[in-house]
Amino acid sequence: MALKVLMAVTAQRECNNGHKREETRYFISSLDATDRARKGNSAANMAVVRHIALNLIKADTSSKIGIKNRRLKAGWDNDYLEKLLMGK
Repeated sequence: MALKVLMAVTAQRECNNGHKREETRYFISSLDATDRARKGNSAANMAVVRHIALNLIKADTSSKIGIKNRRLKAGWDNDYLEKLLMGK
């Protein structure tokens, strides 16, 4: 089986004592994302994920290349993709 979907979800919660906690959970799947994006709320959820990805790319100031080229670079360079996802 090949990896087809990789997702990171950041959840924030506040405990009764006022302490705030943030956790990032990572999910991987071998299911085809294109088959799942057409049922129920999946289309809206995928739009949110695409919007988050675009915001991460726009927030990167380490290079002066355009957004289209940053997207390509993230697809080709795993180190650059990790840098975008981890906010390094």
